[in-house]
Amino acid sequence: MRQFAKLIDNLIYTRSRNAKLALIADYLKSTLDPHRGWALAALTDGLDFSAVKSSTIRTLAQSRIDPQLFKLSRDHVGDTAETVALIWPGHGEICNDPTVDEVVNTLHSTTRMNALSTLGTLLDTLDAESRYAMLKLATGGMRVGVSARLAKVAFAKAFAVSVDQVEEYWHAFSPPYTELFAWADHNAEPPDLSRIPYFRPFMLAHPLEDTVLNLADYVAEWKWDGIRVQLCRTHGETRMYSRGGEEISASFPDIVSEFKCDGVVDGELMVRGDYQGGEAASFNALQQRLGRKKVSNKMLEEAPAFVRLYDIMVDGKADVRLLAWTKRRAILEHFVKQLPKDRFDLSNVIEADSFEVLENLRDSAREAAIEGLMLKRRDGAYLSGRRTGQWYKWKRDPLVADCVMMYAQRGNGRRASFFSDYTFGCWNDRGELLPVGKAYSGFTDEELKWLDTFVRSNTIKRYGPVREVKKSLVLEVAFDSIHKSRRHKSGLAMRFPRIVRIRKDKPAEEADIISTLQKMVS
Repeated sequence: MRQFAKLIDNLIYTRSRNAKLALIADYLKSTLDPHRGWALAALTDGLDFSAVKSSTIRTLAQSRIDPQLFKLSRDHVGDTAETVALIWPGHGEICNDPTVDEVVNTLHSTTRMNALSTLGTLLDTLDAESRYAMLKLATGGMRVGVSARLAKVAFAKAFAVSVDQVEEYWHAFSPPYTELFAWADHNAEPPDLSRIPYFRPFMLAHPLEDTVLNLADYVAEWKWDGIRVQLCRTHGETRMYSRGGEEISASFPDIVSEFKCDGVVDGELMVRGDYQGGEAASFNALQQRLGRKKVSNKMLEEAPAFVRLYDIMVDGKADVRLLAWTKRRAILEHFVKQLPKDRFDLSNVIEADSFEVLENLRDSAREAAIEGLMLKRRDGAYLSGRRTGQWYKWKRDPLVADCVMMYAQRGNGRRASFFSDYTFGCWNDRGELLPVGKAYSGFTDEELKWLDTFVRSNTIKRYGPVREVKKSLVLEVAFDSIHKSRRHKSGLAMRFPRIVRIRKDKPAEEADIISTLQKMVS
């Protein structure tokens, strides 16, 4: 466990991507099965211990640590796991060093009834660094600057194998990925996935920005505002995956049950709505169904899901990814005819003879659950990841509003000592400031330091880790869209808000009003 704890500690204090790759690769090469597999799953948020939640850790801490001391320490440190790891009362004995596998097995066998005693025993036997690593492993969300993609690249680097193969095999197996290590490290035969509806890596797009293209070489499609999904079926089993490879079949049984043709397709998951004659609803409507393990009949009726197909990767048993887009499109047009029309349709090709025509279409599409346009090379194969010259996304310009900072909260990881998460609001017609969003990105490191100083100097109330600040700072916020929401007092919710400018020059009373944002609702 100490070796894993050292890896976590090193990753937290390493900003260089190449250095992180080297750290993970060295750990994977020097660690035995199944410990390295569990560690890899922890780094990529692939473990779930249902009996252990953040609230469990807080309850346990307050049973062994003076509650006021814990509260003050948590407020200062900014992270529950780190706080507990640092101030957990030891007994002076030599700490044990259980393996990662032993810790994982203990956590897997933990129930809600014995969670406090089990975690307490583990904390008693570990040193401070291992306590922190164990708590992060138990509750998920390592926040050490390691994405799933970076972990896969590190795996490929460690064993000198193809990252594309790693991408394909990764989601076919469960932690601790014994089959994956057997292939990569022990020269076993590649895994046989022929009977498994496994995830294939998506082809991704570069932002168009200032790229110069010959429009004749590309085809244009709408970029719909849902979530990218992949449907896979083989040997009578269908699975649906998110863009990150997470299986989401349970949340959308109405889709999975209707996909009965062997193959693998790429598309956009949405729900039916009022836009364009009842075609697609806003992302906010889809969000009500995301992440649910069980979906009620009422929700299935009120928010019926459908998938707009973009591309096809496997037709029956034939892998067609290396064919040109034009040939794959012809195959997809035939494939979609075999599927129920109320659950699956085809993303239309946009006819345009110039970028000026496309730009006008893009800018007029904000109210149609559309994010912008996609440009795809006509003779291009379907390749994993972002490939130069192949696919481009041309998103519409973001919406912008001037908002007033209301609350601030510390971040996580390297931002744990900074107030970096900001809730902001706009004025209603009665002169009340109501929250409309929360953002933690868009600003530079220097601006973060300035904002952190502002929060500390202008705090008027404290609510645990949250600080209410003087309503005097205006933030210019960009967002992709805004929707009605019953969960917020303002009745609005922004999609992908980010802070683009600190308006030190603008008085708070001149910030935008709720009615202005309501006119932007899509």
